[in-house]
Amino acid sequence: MDAYSPLKTPVSSRRKTTSGTLDIVLSVNGRDHRLSVDPRVTLLDALREHLSLTGSKKGCDHGQCGACTVHVDGQRVLSCLTLAATVEGKAVTTIEGLAPDEGRLHPMQQAFMDHDAFQCGYCTPGQIMSAVACVTEGLAETDDDIREYMSGNLCRCAAYPNIVAAVRQTRDEMKGERS
Repeated sequence: MDAYSPLKTPVSSRRKTTSGTLDIVLSVNGRDHRLSVDPRVTLLDALREHLSLTGSKKGCDHGQCGACTVHVDGQRVLSCLTLAATVEGKAVTTIEGLAPDEGRLHPMQQAFMDHDAFQCGYCTPGQIMSAVACVTEGLAETDDDIREYMSGNLCRCAAYPNIVAAVRQTRDEMKGERS
């Protein structure tokens, strides 16, 4: 399955209420959340509007910019193209849940700061989520690899060289931890 493809899970087994909504439980950032949502609500809208997790951004709402990127069971997905009901029973990680401890940044978040890899900051959460996947999946061997893998995330401010440097720094740090 392409990491950017919406996840597909049959909705027929969901509990539909008399008002036409679905009762679902989303596991987001290590916590379960019971929601009653319209069957058509996207994961992005569930995160932003129902759970007040506004780090994931609604950029194009068509899966073309990457601003809404989150991890589902460790794989990056575009939350604007993924129905919330399809991720029930899966672990969703957003930018808010990426840091290992309260008060500490994830190494990728720190690298983005170290390299000034953001300007307006709008695309930054999606960029960071994709960058983490790039490194953890071993797809960041060269700068060209990084640019290719990150090409689904757009930055209107053109901080691309700084983003590549941040991914490279984190890749090297993580390699050092594995050795």
